[in-house]
Amino acid sequence: MSKKNIHITILGAGISGLATAWWLQRDGFDITVLEANETPGGSMETRREEGFLIDRGPNSGLETSPLIRRLVEETGLGDRMIYANEAGGRRYILKRGRLYPLPTGPGPFLKTGLFSIQAKCRLLAEPFIGKSEDGYYQSIAEFVRRRLGDEFLDYAIDPFVSGVYAGDPDNLSVKSAFPKLYRLEEEYGGLIKGMIKGAKERKARAEKSKDRAKMFTFINGMQSFPEAIVEKLEGGVRFGCEVETVVRSGDRWGISYTEKGVRRKIDSDMVVSAIPAYRAASIFQGLDEALTRHLNEIFYPPVKMLFLGYRERDVGRALDGFGFLIPKKEKRSFLGAIWSSALFPRRAPEGMAAFTLFIGGARAPGSFDADADRLHRAVLSEFGEIMGIKAAPVFVHERIWKKAIPQYTLGYIEHERYFERFESNHPGLFLSGNFRGGISVGDCIIRSDLIYKRVKTMVENYVTL
Repeated sequence: MSKKNIHITILGAGISGLATAWWLQRDGFDITVLEANETPGGSMETRREEGFLIDRGPNSGLETSPLIRRLVEETGLGDRMIYANEAGGRRYILKRGRLYPLPTGPGPFLKTGLFSIQAKCRLLAEPFIGKSEDGYYQSIAEFVRRRLGDEFLDYAIDPFVSGVYAGDPDNLSVKSAFPKLYRLEEEYGGLIKGMIKGAKERKARAEKSKDRAKMFTFINGMQSFPEAIVEKLEGGVRFGCEVETVVRSGDRWGISYTEKGVRRKIDSDMVVSAIPAYRAASIFQGLDEALTRHLNEIFYPPVKMLFLGYRERDVGRALDGFGFLIPKKEKRSFLGAIWSSALFPRRAPEGMAAFTLFIGGARAPGSFDADADRLHRAVLSEFGEIMGIKAAPVFVHERIWKKAIPQYTLGYIEHERYFERFESNHPGLFLSGNFRGGISVGDCIIRSDLIYKRVKTMVENYVTL
């Protein structure tokens, strides 16, 4: 059986599904991508309004693997990929109403006012702290408190977790949500020792840690990435297709879906699901009710993206970094802000400054149950106070993601193990998406390559037999 005679259906045209489709098509497989929406990208949504460029989902990615640049080049976006301003590596943390740069080296760490002398001394004890037990059932908060102390948890890790996951460190599994962090302890006995030794290993694999990787986007925003892949797939993506069920059909898979009101069905040799867990739950219910339960248990908190435009002259401080994050202890109405127009070019008209704020998340999932206008006023007031802005914004755009980012909570390993068992019991069906293997753009692309290689290996083994 040749590759061109093997038909593979990919569910979902987010970056996970499209990257998988590209690797497979490039290698000669016959692919079809079914997408419920009329545009590609999933949470990658870009809009242009009144001269502002607004990324309503991911605003950037980190170039952690050579696979990312390869995908960008092969889909014709090489000359449209841009990197963040050099100052973008500077991130601020709010403490008692003041923004402190998060120190990135020994010298700045010793001088910073973000941490007390006691906290700095506490960090020196880290190499002498022993290993913990099963990290799958240990929260990131417990892990960091044990190794680095309360203050480092409160003013470094807590805001970082809310910035990445919109999550709560008390509920996230350190080994599932931050496997590389836990691996430093597990393999090297500590974080500091592991960071030194792990850097050598990453260099050998041509990979970069996320704190060293270059931040990228595209001239026309993040959605131009999935749009470029769709063009290269040459009609392989069908929009407006709501998948209803996937069932076994002889030695193939039967996919039933509705395309713009018309019920249809196709048979495929293999299926790759790259849709969110809560959508996959109903689609695969007829195959495995336990799978549906595991998928439904994955929590996606709501997050509101609030994009603000101001006149540059009204901004009361220098925009010399990525933006700032707000620790839970500061008790503010939002999670943090990205200084969008300072980070990448063409995000705002001449003389304007653009900011992207995030509200809600696992820290405050009930934020949107209250008076929306009152919350909006509170956020604008607090943001203005922090940034020294007294004027009202000249442009406002918002997007509420009712189910934003999957949370890799305590015990998430039970889901992961069941997904592996499910795939083993249903050969030819693969579960992908950002609820497996990491939530970032880079994580999704790395996993897409893994899925492609698993498909290829299965086919090669079948042909050999």
